[in-house]
Amino acid sequence: MSIDQNRSAVAHLLRRAGFGASGAEIDAAVKAGYEATVSALVAPAGADPGAAATPPPDFPAVKAPKKGDAQADYQMVEWWLGRMASVTQPLVEKRTFFFHGHFATSIQKVKSPGFMVQQNQTMRTLGGGDFGALAHAMVRDPAMMLWLDSAGNTLKAPNENLARELMELFTLGVGNYSEDDVRAGARALTGWRLDPDGKATLVPKLHDDTPKTILGRTANFDDTSFVDWILQQPASPKFVTARFWARFGMPGPIPPDVSGRLLAAYGPNRDITALLRALFLDPVFRGPQARYALVKQPTEYVVGVLRALKIKVSANGDSKDDEALRAALTGLGQMPFYPPNVGGWPEGTAWLTTAAAQTRFGFAEWAVSKGDLSQVENSSPSQRIDAVAHLLGVDAFSDRSASALNEVVANPQQLVTLALLAPEYLVN
Repeated sequence: MSIDQNRSAVAHLLRRAGFGASGAEIDAAVKAGYEATVSALVAPAGADPGAAATPPPDFPAVKAPKKGDAQADYQMVEWWLGRMASVTQPLVEKRTFFFHGHFATSIQKVKSPGFMVQQNQTMRTLGGGDFGALAHAMVRDPAMMLWLDSAGNTLKAPNENLARELMELFTLGVGNYSEDDVRAGARALTGWRLDPDGKATLVPKLHDDTPKTILGRTANFDDTSFVDWILQQPASPKFVTARFWARFGMPGPIPPDVSGRLLAAYGPNRDITALLRALFLDPVFRGPQARYALVKQPTEYVVGVLRALKIKVSANGDSKDDEALRAALTGLGQMPFYPPNVGGWPEGTAWLTTAAAQTRFGFAEWAVSKGDLSQVENSSPSQRIDAVAHLLGVDAFSDRSASALNEVVANPQQLVTLALLAPEYLVN
């Protein structure tokens, strides 16, 4: 079966910039044109009715955490799933999801859904502007302060966790700082506390205001000047742009020519929107080698199915459907707000395990029982494989997949279930 390469490129763009797209959405984007679609994705106009349709539930007040509240935790996860599944401007949520993995923070240690949702909103609000503004916000973010112990970082007992991860995982990368830089950076971050209202407050007597030498420069660094200095290092823009390429572009080292183009777009203003625009317009990204080069992360997969089959998420935290979603994400190994460590989740083929395949099958059966299959049901059996490909936004199924699907074309439910498990739908 021949594939329309222009349509395939647009479908690829919509998968990477969101959580998949239906055939109808792809058709509309093809009509608008690739470049116009990129512009609409990176600079959406107006409020998003999908986001407004799924407001957060009544989370506990954003204050110092108390004993964990499992019900509130469930609501928090399902609120975000519902938002990702219903927005009409998906790049904002996809970008927020990227930053959730980049500045990975877990409710398991933070214990406060209010803090976690506040961090999530900060990532959403600042995630399209200056990366530096977001980095500064994360250093004083209550959830991050609890996660990396900076709320207990004092002049007499500097804690190195935030200083280390700030350089290693958030801004510079391994090999671009020393242990002495970590120790001095920890001193720069001393003195911050969370007040009873959950706000970061500097207590001067707990802050080290003596000179510190960080990355070759001696000054009286505090948290602001420390972050500013890190971001000025030549390694920082290379690290940040490579992280975006790995999650939105292709696995493996970033090609030098691509790196140069993304660095130019990121520029001295550290502009995330300009970076994403350049990435999506890059000839390597648009070329066939980048298509289907990534494995869908479990959250991407689950949200994509919810969107394709028009399944609404209740965010009640206690319904059977909520339980099914939690079971799927737990079994697949990626529950939002629960990253396994500060490095975030794995990527690539790590998601394609035997246990994950069993979980995915159970989730697909549940989704088919809840979803809108009318596009497939209303097609003749001879047209149903094309109909399910159009429904799920798949360019085409391989001969092997098509042969398996052909065995169940008489049963739309079985057909869609099997299509959701096909290799062509598991890659991104």
